[in-house]
Amino acid sequence: MSEDVHPRADELDSLTTLELVELMHAEDARALEAIDPQLGQIAAAIDAIAERLRTGCRLHYFGAGTSGRIAALDAQELAATFGIEGPLVQAHEGGDDEHEDDEHRGRDHAQRSGVGAGDVALGISASGTTGYVVSAIRTAKAAGAMVVAITCTPGSPLGLTADIAIEIETGPEVIAGSTRLKAGTVQKVILNMISTGTFTRLGYTYRGRMVNVVVTNDKRRARAVRLVAELGGTSMELAARALSDASGDTKAAILMLRRGVSAQQAADLLSAAGGNLDATLSRARRP
Repeated sequence: MSEDVHPRADELDSLTTLELVELMHAEDARALEAIDPQLGQIAAAIDAIAERLRTGCRLHYFGAGTSGRIAALDAQELAATFGIEGPLVQAHEGGDDEHEDDEHRGRDHAQRSGVGAGDVALGISASGTTGYVVSAIRTAKAAGAMVVAITCTPGSPLGLTADIAIEIETGPEVIAGSTRLKAGTVQKVILNMISTGTFTRLGYTYRGRMVNVVVTNDKRRARAVRLVAELGGTSMELAARALSDASGDTKAAILMLRRGVSAQQAADLLSAAGGNLDATLSRARRP
């Protein structure tokens, strides 16, 4: 467990700086390898979450301390990567110190979030015992939500509450109890997999590109033009023109170039396929 003392703790202060970072790097590598046995659970979580979000339900993250901040970061980054708007993915943070133990706070946050039947509640806690998280998740489950847990302690109360438990035994931290190290790294990696896998399954990407990118600055505009040119099979100039005609809708611009349709026709075709570019192009290929 992360609270256990590392086997090399007594010699830590006498290590050279290079030896210290070598030790930390080796521990991170071992922690990442420990994810391998749980890949099936991660895939199951992705499929279950995607199925529910496809029907209009929502994904709620509940975490406190380091775990809460990691969850909040993942949720915040989804807008830039996938163009997600509104309350589709929400992160609820319990805070630090005594707030991590506050079961009333967890229950209140879950109730005020509106999480309910059909939604997914994802609890993240290295120990799997954080009072705020366990209480929030139990409240969400009682309201009919499906529960996913990410912990670094197999058999924890959080894991036992979950419908799908992803339990990675990362072992003692180099600094005992500092879960921002191996445990934090593993939690971030797993959330990357879950959010990326979910929105890939939902068609927010196409051939490894961020086709839902929202053009809000020069960097994203250049990215959008480049991927429209690549996927539309045309020049940067024509891609920029198509993107402008499509009012910045990258998928519509690609469809206009690939199928020779107008911006409105492209928008209608995408709407009929739930915004999924791959499904739209597949339908257009049918006789």
